[in-house]
Amino acid sequence: MAPPPPPATELMEELVGEILLRLPPDEPEHLFRAALVCKPWLRVLCDPAFRRRYRVFHGAPPLLGLLHRLMVFQGPPPVRFASTTSMPDFPHPGSDGRRTRPLDCRHGRVLIHMLEECWSAGYLVWDPTTRDKHSLPEPRIKWLIYSAAVLCAADGCDHLDCYGGPFRVVFMGTLEDEDNIVACVYSSETGMWSVPVSLDSSCEAFVKHMRYGRAVRPWYTPYLQPRRGTLVGDAIYFSIREGNTIVKYEWGQNCMYLIDPPSPDVYDIALMALDDGSLGFACIVGSSLHMWSRKVNSGGAAEWVQFRVIELATIIPGADSDEGPLVVDFAEGVDVTPKDDDFDERPFLVGFAEGVGVIFISTGAGLFTIELKSERVRKVDEPGVYFSVLPYMSFYTPDHGRLLSLARIH
Repeated sequence: MAPPPPPATELMEELVGEILLRLPPDEPEHLFRAALVCKPWLRVLCDPAFRRRYRVFHGAPPLLGLLHRLMVFQGPPPVRFASTTSMPDFPHPGSDGRRTRPLDCRHGRVLIHMLEECWSAGYLVWDPTTRDKHSLPEPRIKWLIYSAAVLCAADGCDHLDCYGGPFRVVFMGTLEDEDNIVACVYSSETGMWSVPVSLDSSCEAFVKHMRYGRAVRPWYTPYLQPRRGTLVGDAIYFSIREGNTIVKYEWGQNCMYLIDPPSPDVYDIALMALDDGSLGFACIVGSSLHMWSRKVNSGGAAEWVQFRVIELATIIPGADSDEGPLVVDFAEGVDVTPKDDDFDERPFLVGFAEGVGVIFISTGAGLFTIELKSERVRKVDEPGVYFSVLPYMSFYTPDHGRLLSLARIH
């Protein structure tokens, strides 16, 4: 005897679920409104099974907004989360008056350096959608300049639903008392920082880099660019200001390497995590965006291969500045520290959002994104001084944040 058909209410909820599944994740306002329609819709949207299906159906988490950081001499940026979607702004954990310095956004988390008047109060790992916060101490390193990254540490995670899982914080910085760069990693599972590892004379590439830098300036220091790191596989990449030399840190092996860039004589660059799993490099020359990928050739050696050039003047307002490209001659010891006018007049490359293939470019007309697959351009913020954009990507569904109150209201 055939089993009885499911009740009409179950069929209706299944049909509603199929419809709601197709609401665009980069416009979470649609999910907000759908959850307010009636109790059955709210029940569907708050079902963990639906939330998981929604994330798998849409793949990479959408870009919901951004923070940004400035160079050290410019100080901490204003406490502000710039939303790129219809979602409400997130309250910033530094909104109670404390000084903060955002360092990274990745895998649904934000890494913030908490500052007091004359000392550091450590780091904060914050999930804006769930409001979860985890405090951790700084590594015992006397740094001159630094950057750091936060990432999910769950084995086999597809990073569609990292909420509440273990995380790592990777620190890299130039030492205050030595001409060297160090790195270490914090584990939320052990609550400890690893033993720092540094570049030294055993690294031939580092010796070559220091020799090159001191030929220009006897007092040369390998100044780590305080930009957002780039995650590719089990390694994180940062860059050194002089010559755009790239520093690779593999936290599993606790080892560091230097990589020569494809173009050493431009100032504003971005490292990228490309869809094929390779490291990408982008820079602006004049009004053109040039991009390379680091590939392994037939001989087993890694080399840079240029794969694309985009003419920005035809797609981004203000990218055809007549100021000329910010190209420098390091052999002449030119000071390449950009002034405010450089940011205002020239197209300036300020970041990349992995997973969604979006690059950020600032001009005198504002901050813009370019979707590399389609070359679609969007203005996401007003004109200002930008140095390193921290893109926040996550699924924002009715089980999170303020929408948890909907279940109680209804």
